[in-house]
Amino acid sequence: MHSLTLNSDNREEVAAALAGERWIVACLCAAWCGTCEAYRATFEELAARHPDKFFVWIDIEDHADVVGDLDVENFPTLLIQHHELVAFFGTMLPDVNVAHRLVQSTVAQSDHELQEQINNNADRARWQRECNLRTLLRAAL
Repeated sequence: MHSLTLNSDNREEVAAALAGERWIVACLCAAWCGTCEAYRATFEELAARHPDKFFVWIDIEDHADVVGDLDVENFPTLLIQHHELVAFFGTMLPDVNVAHRLVQSTVAQSDHELQEQINNNADRARWQRECNLRTLLRAAL
């Protein structure tokens, strides 16, 4: 497996990985969601294409104490973060090539460019307050 699935036994391991320098790509899903189940193989393929990034699969119902306040409207939802900057938060088409292009274009941006987008976009500014996976996981530990 190229991604890690968040569970009650590995929260500290995931928190340590999130605190590192690598880009974070998280898939927010639900066990009952058939689309998410089908997307799992796509997410693994995406992780294999980007071994320098940290990929984590999070069931939002099993880990509601971590992500309970996130407004996940549809599945699968991807969250892409670098350091404390949430660069992307949204629903993803279950197509590995679309996800691959999204990851490539997102990580091609510098932290300065990401900060400019955050400063000029209310939704992106809200992501910083509500969707920062590092902050959410630290609060749950």
